[in-house]
Amino acid sequence: MFGTQRKPRFALAAAAITVGVALVATGCSSNTGSDSADTSDSDANLAITFLPKNLGNPYFDTSSAGGEEAVAEFGGAFDEVGPTEATPTSQVSFIQTAAQQGVGALVVSANDPEAICDALGEASSAGVKIVTFDSDTNPDCRDLFINQATAEGIAGVQVDLIAEQIGDAGQIAVLSASANATNQNAWIEMMQADLAANHPDIELVEVVYGDDDDQTSFDKTAALLQTYPDLKGIVSPTTVGISAAARYLSTSEYKGEVALTGLGTPNQMREYVEDGTVTAFALWNPSDLGYLAAFAAQALATGEISGAEGDSFDGGKLGSYEVGADGVVLLGDPYVFDADNIGDFDF
Repeated sequence: MFGTQRKPRFALAAAAITVGVALVATGCSSNTGSDSADTSDSDANLAITFLPKNLGNPYFDTSSAGGEEAVAEFGGAFDEVGPTEATPTSQVSFIQTAAQQGVGALVVSANDPEAICDALGEASSAGVKIVTFDSDTNPDCRDLFINQATAEGIAGVQVDLIAEQIGDAGQIAVLSASANATNQNAWIEMMQADLAANHPDIELVEVVYGDDDDQTSFDKTAALLQTYPDLKGIVSPTTVGISAAARYLSTSEYKGEVALTGLGTPNQMREYVEDGTVTAFALWNPSDLGYLAAFAAQALATGEISGAEGDSFDGGKLGSYEVGADGVVLLGDPYVFDADNIGDFDF
């Protein structure tokens, strides 16, 4: 967990925190001590399968490790499956197989909000509980969505960071994941609105897509810098994209001249912060996200909750959480990493 340290939003006073790791504690006591939860535990199917957007992605390696930790704590069986590439329909066969195997719950980061819904519906009809995390489907395709932070908070911190780093003026570009990624598109739309309303001297010249592939993202970075010689900054709201962009910038003439920020993990970005390629970037703890998603799956599988608004459940070491509107559970707000604090984290 990140602890209690906070980083102030640049446009506000230090006391007004936009980026931190305040968890959404419900104020209600945990349900884990109830007789009903204990009774349902003995009969529950606690085989929990994680299905990330793609395997081999350091972000999802970390979130799955958190999920595996949680499943071990409540005595379930953990599995992880997934495609090698994050395409809209690449997760369908894995959903179908998991349902045929009779798992208790699927924990899915969706590559597309619609493309996997039919498969999820079939799995749900077979008794599988559906939890999305990181990237959601349409709400009627799942039981719960574990949201890493509000879309407004994620978009806002990235705009604040790039505005601070380029002096609130100049051309910027966005290096996203895939064109169909639900979370990426929501953040980008909000960033565009924030820029238009609050940063009139910043021009967003293009949004490009690296498809969460390292080499593609690296090449897209090079192309942006060649296409826009006056580019002042790049925002990459994807861990694969920001590290690939940093790798390109770190050995190029643009190091220290073109700002880079977005969402990344400390272990990916540490060398680029320490060598001055990157000033600051943001993220939540993906391990905590996976951990909470697993506990949410357990709460559904045991009947502790149904996923209705107002339900509360135990999130293990993270405390108690409450289900909000549309079946959304909020982990917390993003955190800003820079040269002063990046050495404190290891994920």
